[in-house]
Amino acid sequence: MAKAIASAITSQQTLIAEAGTGTGKTFAYLVPALLWGGKVILSTGTKNLQDQLYLRDIPTVRKALNAPVSVALLKGRANYLCHYHLERTLQNGRLTSRDDVGYLRDISRFVKTTGTGDKAELSKVPESALVWNLVTSTRDTCLGAECQYYQDCFVMKARKEAQQADVVVVNHHLFFADVALKDTGVAELLPSANTIIFDEAHQLPETATLFFGETVSTSQVLELCRDVLAEGLANARDGADWPKLVSTVERAARDLRLAFPQDVVRLAINQIAPSSIFFPALEKLQEELQAMSAVLEKQAERAETIEQCRARTIELMDKLSKWDSARAKGNDSASPDQERVLWVEAFSSSLQLHQTPLSIAPIFSKQREGTPRAWIFTSATLAVKNDFNHYTSQMGLWNEIARSWPSPFDYDQQGLLYVPENMPQPNSLDYTDAVVDAALPVIEAAGGRAFLLCTTIRAVNRAAERLREIFEKRKLPFPLMVQGEAGRTELLDRFRNAGNAVLIGSQSFWEGVDVRGEALSLVIIDKLPFSPPDDPVLAARIEALERKGLNGFVHHQLPEAIINLKQGAGRLIRDETDRGVLMICDPRLISKPYGRRIWQSLPPFKRTRDAAVVRGFFGDQDIGAPQRESADTASD
Repeated sequence: MAKAIASAITSQQTLIAEAGTGTGKTFAYLVPALLWGGKVILSTGTKNLQDQLYLRDIPTVRKALNAPVSVALLKGRANYLCHYHLERTLQNGRLTSRDDVGYLRDISRFVKTTGTGDKAELSKVPESALVWNLVTSTRDTCLGAECQYYQDCFVMKARKEAQQADVVVVNHHLFFADVALKDTGVAELLPSANTIIFDEAHQLPETATLFFGETVSTSQVLELCRDVLAEGLANARDGADWPKLVSTVERAARDLRLAFPQDVVRLAINQIAPSSIFFPALEKLQEELQAMSAVLEKQAERAETIEQCRARTIELMDKLSKWDSARAKGNDSASPDQERVLWVEAFSSSLQLHQTPLSIAPIFSKQREGTPRAWIFTSATLAVKNDFNHYTSQMGLWNEIARSWPSPFDYDQQGLLYVPENMPQPNSLDYTDAVVDAALPVIEAAGGRAFLLCTTIRAVNRAAERLREIFEKRKLPFPLMVQGEAGRTELLDRFRNAGNAVLIGSQSFWEGVDVRGEALSLVIIDKLPFSPPDDPVLAARIEALERKGLNGFVHHQLPEAIINLKQGAGRLIRDETDRGVLMICDPRLISKPYGRRIWQSLPPFKRTRDAAVVRGFFGDQDIGAPQRESADTASD
């Protein structure tokens, strides 16, 4: 694999490289990148993986090769403390919770000792603490060269280091935010880069879609209002009745959210009734923003920060009117490569208006034109049964070299694929209960040490409720960990330390999670991970495929589900001594004609439908039918 990547780098070609778990793909791309890569941008899936590459993998390889390369880490600006906003928050003292007051004290100590300002270094303040929003900048709230702290700015420092380094480690969000917004410092790096490597490249279609689309939300409007009020009162108190001005805009934003009474909604524009109060509410919000913009324009020269609020107001108005005019045109005017779907998404307290491209292939191809350089795309899951077509057509990588290196693990000996019999259809009401009933004897046989991966949060909550009840009633000694009860990293640490725990999670535990050894010996997947059929973007993509005479299910939904399932299954066997059972509860794996294609894409485990074989695998013959009944009676 390293040779193939070295050859792509030297000849400035594109290579799509699928490498099974345990191949050592990180070293396979780092060795040629450090030796022949020139200026390398290395993009990975998450900030955690970024830190792991920067702090652990690259130093190891660099030392072994004795390669004199300089390396920099670059994250999005929300990861770096901002001196200006910290100062302002300390002066304003507008903190609501006691926790935040303590966190702010920790942060103001940290700013005096840190060289990078990266909040990942301050572990005692949780990443989710709301106080971070008050002490970091966004593209909208950064004063740039006008800022009194510009010379000490951590964001600028990180970008300068990245400019000078041979290897720069970024993440996909940053890479594409940059290509779309030109805001993260990658834009300045790209022209000089000889080699671009994407690790966890299976995530790119989704990340790129996010950034090549446009989103505007009522929470952006409310944030703007908060800042307009603060800056107006601080710098132009006599210039307007600021509280009144702002509350009118806030009310219009909230009324727009209330156009949809349900709690969580995803609707394509053509699913919203023309008589809905949504359209007049959207118009009203635009009018109120217009009025606020006029006041800000009159006061703008009184302070740089008021001018900034005015610019943000205009940008929001512009996004809203673009969305509205695309709706009015029926969105048919876009060129075929720019087909977009307009849709709205409502959360409990905010509403987002999206314009999403149906395909990122033409946009991404355009980004890759110009300067010749090497592009490497690698992941454990890019192909469906050695066929890369789905991935290459999503990314616009037609006719590029694609190769696959299988995992060195002996799956036939190390693992077992178990599909239980007599499961109901996945859409039946009591499906999650049936999953818990089928899984319980296997969890007992495995002595806990299990992940239960669900496709929805609702299933996570229901399974957690059932298992908690049963574990208590039957005094089973397995600690239960549930997504949402703590951060992902903390839950995983607890899981590893317990040695016999059961962890229930949804999408964020399907990938990028590495638990080696005996702590994880059973991975249970509740359903095949098909995207929800009510997803407006999916519906529009399927329609577009069907217009071309293709089958939306076969050409899009099925390959997507297979790649996702391969990720979930990949949690089980992490090194050559791991052993374990992959239990997929979905009966469609056996009953549907496409089931065969799915399991042929999974690692070549031995397969069984017999619970006794599974118990035998765990070397525990005592768990027979009577206990299965007691599990069922416990659930009754």
